[in-house]
Amino acid sequence: MTRINKWFNEYLGEIVYGGIDGSVTTFAVVAGAAGAGLSSTVVIILGFANLIADGFSMSVGAYLSSKSERARYRKEKRNEYWEIENKRESEVDEVREIFSELGLSGNLLDSVVDKVTENEDRWVEVMMKHELEMVEEKRSPLWIGTNTFVSFFIFGFVPLIVYVFDYVRPITSDKFLLSSILTACVFVLIGWLKSNVTHSSKVRGVIETLALGAIAALLAYAAGDLLEQWLG
Repeated sequence: MTRINKWFNEYLGEIVYGGIDGSVTTFAVVAGAAGAGLSSTVVIILGFANLIADGFSMSVGAYLSSKSERARYRKEKRNEYWEIENKRESEVDEVREIFSELGLSGNLLDSVVDKVTENEDRWVEVMMKHELEMVEEKRSPLWIGTNTFVSFFIFGFVPLIVYVFDYVRPITSDKFLLSSILTACVFVLIGWLKSNVTHSSKVRGVIETLALGAIAALLAYAAGDLLEQWLG
């Protein structure tokens, strides 16, 4: 259980943003298809095409972005070691400036500067954090991409559930209404999770996510309805 909690906390950002994108884009596909009066078969085809293509694209983007950030961090870190080796006095002055801006002065400032600069590894870490404002990404880029895709697919599948059931055994109720209700529940969950990532109001997070999904659905439904009238 502890390992699951650790994984959840580490990748909550990817879970939330993958889930938002998956549920919103797939529900937009469903809404557009409903507006055009398309069959459940077409909705399923379009929905799964969106899940696979967009989910893969988003996960690859997250993977490459993470790899790029790691590479940039390593490059800047090598530069800092080189500067300490070749521009020691100016680097010491930069350390002094950093801690003086934090409110240190006099003998205390001198002691802190001496302590930081006596160890190159510690020195570089201070420069990376305070001068370049960079923090090393220790998580695996592969896992970042994988969690993004899995979240996108799972949350994005929810708007399609009703249509999959309808394909197996016809449903007499309004399928789009049922799909909307299920998707709204997903938006509430994602909005609540998002508030934990952004450390903002949970009510605000839920309302924002619901509003985003509703706007996307309305636009897609209207587009589908208009295109069906013009081309039908």
